Amino acid sequence: MNNKRKAETEITKCSHKNVKQDSGFIVCQDCGLIMEDNLAFEDTVSSSDFFTDSQRDYERRIRVSDSKALQDPVIKEKYDRIKTLEKWFRDYKSDFTEQKKTIELLKTHGIGLNIDNVKIQEIKDRYLKYNKYHRHNYQNMVIIFLAILWMQIKDTTNIRVEQFINASSELGHKINKKMLNNAMLKVKRTEKIFKDKKSTKELENEIKSRIKIVFQKDLNHIPYDKVQEFFNNKMEYEKIKINMLLLVDKILNKISYPQIQSLNYKAFTAGLIYYIGQTLDNKKIFTQSLIESTSKFSSTTIRKKYHLLIELLGDPQKLVL
Repeated sequence: MNNKRKAETEITKCSHKNVKQDSGFIVCQDCGLIMEDNLAFEDTVSSSDFFTDSQRDYERRIRVSDSKALQDPVIKEKYDRIKTLEKWFRDYKSDFTEQKKTIELLKTHGIGLNIDNVKIQEIKDRYLKYNKYHRHNYQNMVIIFLAILWMQIKDTTNIRVEQFINASSELGHKINKKMLNNAMLKVKRTEKIFKDKKSTKELENEIKSRIKIVFQKDLNHIPYDKVQEFFNNKMEYEKIKINMLLLVDKILNKISYPQIQSLNYKAFTAGLIYYIGQTLDNKKIFTQSLIESTSKFSSTTIRKKYHLLIELLGDPQKLVL
């Protein structure tokens, strides 16, 4: 007990001026008291000093300590690794680097895959949108990516799905036809659920735009030689067709969306060609059988749509727009 009190007295009396660093510890050589431990730099301030300084001095000391710590290669390596992980966690929903590498590898795999930058951007936009908003933790996003890639190129490439799957498998991706089909169904189903709903006006404009396109296509498929007996020359026939196309716009403006929303717009268009044909001076030019040959709808269907248009617009010979 006396020895302990004597040692404490010696430590109290010691001025601790004779200190030396020993294995990361600052030790007084006279009394043996450990002054500081794990000091990386001689001029590092003790942690207690941080709480007596102003906020600005505290932040400055932190920055100085960090800067000095980064001079140590081992600490610098750990720091860079943490920063890399932090960036990965922050950007994994918006990064497309690995996916782009896969596309480039598939392009050079010898299956004839040709994807330009525009198509790559479309694939990227679709994949990142799914990854950011619709993914689930249990989903294999590699399979989802390959499904989106195939969905984007399947209609514009001559590559068979079996070739695409084999090439993907050789790159190390575990995939088969069933897995690819299931992934495509997930993407389509999810996109359909979250697809923005269109307004009634947008739906009306969309269906009327389709009617105009089909009307022009079917009308242009009627060859001049089948109606040349009614015209002096082909130019006169082309002029009649242009007038009919202009008349379509005016007629559709008089028809509301509820009147056509549940109709087969292609069959409706076939009846519309016949209806407009009946507004001409010569009603025998565009017959039901002639329209049937180009629209592929039966005369019965054309006649039903024609009578529906009469209910909506009235007698074609007395049509006022």
